[in-house]
Amino acid sequence: MGRAIQLARLTPRGDVPVGAVVFSPDGREVGRGVNRREELRDPTAHAEVEALRAAARTLGTWRLDGCELVVTLEPCTMCAGAILGARVSSLVFGAFEPKTGAVGSLFDALRDPRHLHTVEVRGGVREEENAALLSEFFGRLR
Repeated sequence: MGRAIQLARLTPRGDVPVGAVVFSPDGREVGRGVNRREELRDPTAHAEVEALRAAARTLGTWRLDGCELVVTLEPCTMCAGAILGARVSSLVFGAFEPKTGAVGSLFDALRDPRHLHTVEVRGGVREEENAALLSEFFGRLR
């Protein structure tokens, strides 16, 4: 989670500070991303999607079996779908997102037994630290 927090702090100005890192089964960092929706003017440029794309390039496959995604904020519906589609084995996230979170807050897209693939999930890791990054960002907007 420390690496994801470092990345969140590097998020381009104007984008919500979220960092994500994909680790291979042997613990190597194979992908990373930050929110870049504003910078790229791309609604899909979430930190998780950026990290998954980078991991697929690094590993030479879209199948990220055995990989772990670590992200500072609970994934939204789009990102949860990307995590499922990439067949990520586990997710660790920091702050819960009560308005858009799709991994426990609004519903739980990743652990729904109707999916062909389910993901091991651990949420609330360093939650206060991750929530503080977001509070600072939104506080500056006000």
